[in-house]
Amino acid sequence: MPSAVHISLNVSDLSRSVDFYRRFLGEPRKLKSDYAKFVSADPEIHLALQPATIEGAGTLSHLGIRVETTERVREWKAGLASRGLPAQEVEQEACCYALQDKFWVADPDGIRWEVYTVLEDLEEERLEPAAISCCMPDAGACCAG
Repeated sequence: MPSAVHISLNVSDLSRSVDFYRRFLGEPRKLKSDYAKFVSADPEIHLALQPATIEGAGTLSHLGIRVETTERVREWKAGLASRGLPAQEVEQEACCYALQDKFWVADPDGIRWEVYTVLEDLEEERLEPAAISCCMPDAGACCAG
């Protein structure tokens, strides 16, 4: 799978948003009671939707780049470190219905980016929404998958 852009949005009404994006992008690839993921082919975009859990957090949860392998995640991290951008790495994290290897960086305005690979899709979320640890500290809802 080639690299792809990932966008994660906090939504006020998941059902209403799923209806909109179903019409806009087609059927969701994953659909849970608290999460939806759409994947478009051209351009390839991975769009995740989850209910907003923090009042005033805004609609953008985070942005990301999905890569093919854990090795590519590490190559990205090393490249950013060599350019002075430290990253918070997370290995084998179950988050948003997927087991992932990833790292996080934030821009000067606090916009969070993740570079990640999906190791395995999960049928059940392993973490309670309030305890999702795959996100950067104080970051709110997440994730990729």
